[in-house]
Amino acid sequence: MRLPSLIHLGFTALILAFGAAFGFIFMWAGTPLPFMLGSLVSSATLAIAAGHLFPASYDFPPRFRQLFVGVIGVMIGAQVSPDLVALLPKMAWSIPAILVFVVLAHWGNYQIFRRVGGFDRPTAYYSGSPGGLLEAIAFGEEDGADIRRLTIMQFLRIIVVVMILPVAISIYEGAPVGSAAGLTLTAGVADWQDIALTFGFAIIGLWIGTLVRVPAAQLTGPLLVVGAASAFGLIDLVIPAWLVGSAQVVLGAGLGLRFVGLTRRMLVQGLGLSVLSSTFMLALGGVISVALARVTDLDLEMLIISFAPGGVTEMSLIALSLAANPAFVTLHHLVRILAAVGELAVVKKMGWLTPHPGHGDAE
Repeated sequence: MRLPSLIHLGFTALILAFGAAFGFIFMWAGTPLPFMLGSLVSSATLAIAAGHLFPASYDFPPRFRQLFVGVIGVMIGAQVSPDLVALLPKMAWSIPAILVFVVLAHWGNYQIFRRVGGFDRPTAYYSGSPGGLLEAIAFGEEDGADIRRLTIMQFLRIIVVVMILPVAISIYEGAPVGSAAGLTLTAGVADWQDIALTFGFAIIGLWIGTLVRVPAAQLTGPLLVVGAASAFGLIDLVIPAWLVGSAQVVLGAGLGLRFVGLTRRMLVQGLGLSVLSSTFMLALGGVISVALARVTDLDLEMLIISFAPGGVTEMSLIALSLAANPAFVTLHHLVRILAAVGELAVVKKMGWLTPHPGHGDAE
């Protein structure tokens, strides 16, 4: 038992080392979020080219990933300031707009997967959900969806958005932005107490978030704990740049390893459909963001990240990297997830996806 554990531990260390190395290459090349994108590319390349050589039953350590997701939650919570409170009146426009986005994005995705991809109704519907990954998979399995295809599309949605969004914003700005432009979240010199508190709050927040069952508990729990303390001036954490980079490497590695076991045909078709779907959703979110920016004077980039349908953790990390208000972005993504899960539950309860006798899979 001990030998396989050591093998898995060593393999995880190797994946992270490759991810860090690619991160430095991406940083040298001037890409945004270099350590997350570099780690994602390196682990995805390993998964596709040598996935069959991975140790038996290998899985990227979930608790290790949760810890660093918690660290990101602490980072976001540490950014909470009175500026967020000042944005609350303007959220009266942006929060309802998220609900509209969820409905329109899901409808468009369903059409793409049904008409272009040729998916059956349950698979197209649950693959197209712009949030609620685990719920979409669970509900889809109960309604007879193709779980392998559904799972691939849901994970590819997150990966493609993570790959496209930072680069697209840099192109839009006409110059590197965020971490690629030398931005750092570290306002001072961190000491061992800051590092210990960061990990301590991550663990405590994860426990509290899981206990009260908030969405994305591993991120939201630490965020709420540290955010409340920061808002009242109880703590003033200084988070070192190497810890921010480490969190990016861990997240990128976990995403890239989702490509293990994919056949070339599934990968090509899945990537094509995912790029089409993600481009549609990013364009839809962009249009809504432009309209909101004109009505509310909210920062356009912050809105675009808030409406980008990636994972809440990944989008929050992008917000941190690009100096957008990370608490604002995270709140909107939590609303998106809750809205998407609510829509899935309502449609499932109404039985719209259940084939009727004599009608088969017809529309």
